[in-house]
Amino acid sequence: MDRILYTAMSGAKQSLDQQAVVNNNLSNVSTAGFRAQLHAMRAVPVQGDGVLPTRVSVAATTPGSDFSPGPISTTGRELDVAIEGSGWLAVQSTDGSEAYTRRGDLQVDGNGLVMSAGRPVIGEDGPIVVPLGSQLSIGADGTISAIGPGEDPDALVAIGRLKLVDPEPGTMVRGDDGLFRPLPNEEGEIPALQANEDVRVVSGSLEGSNVSAIESMVAMIDTARRYDMQMKVIGSADENAQRANSLLSLQG
Repeated sequence: MDRILYTAMSGAKQSLDQQAVVNNNLSNVSTAGFRAQLHAMRAVPVQGDGVLPTRVSVAATTPGSDFSPGPISTTGRELDVAIEGSGWLAVQSTDGSEAYTRRGDLQVDGNGLVMSAGRPVIGEDGPIVVPLGSQLSIGADGTISAIGPGEDPDALVAIGRLKLVDPEPGTMVRGDDGLFRPLPNEEGEIPALQANEDVRVVSGSLEGSNVSAIESMVAMIDTARRYDMQMKVIGSADENAQRANSLLSLQG
């Protein structure tokens, strides 16, 4: 069998994997603070017996994420915050460890726990809990203040502060849960970052996704056409093999 079947099949599979990345980016085009996942394809030599220099395989990779900032829009909602610069907001992941996100559309659950996309927001002393029914506001340094029901504005009191971090560029990686974490240390452990007092937030605003819907649609069409081309190669190789078998089966 012509080895072109294997090389074309490899390209088709990697095109499907790349399409999944594009689809995920496109589905999060309106998700606050989302960072687009990068994708790339590269040629690799075919390994094994009967290697031919004219045959190459392909591998799709996700080398990282696009950390460019998204557009900031004003919402007027007190619990919406947009993080300025390269800072991140600390949240608690499902396994209880600390992770980081740029998503700032905060919510308060029935227990008074401040949440970001269903994950507890971490403050100076762990997850932040606010009085139920209170009027909340968030300062530029991440301080959360509250006014109790029926109280005067003079009763404003600080009840917590968002943990904001500013890691070094290139040290954050995306996890399977969509949250970001620093690279493991020498012991293989993922450390918790120290809070950075200089990181600022803009209250009443949200940072949008940095995914371009137009670029993602073009990438989706390009990947789909590449997949179709590779499937046509497989079909042509199969047709040639059938014709060769027919010639060999002719009786003299």
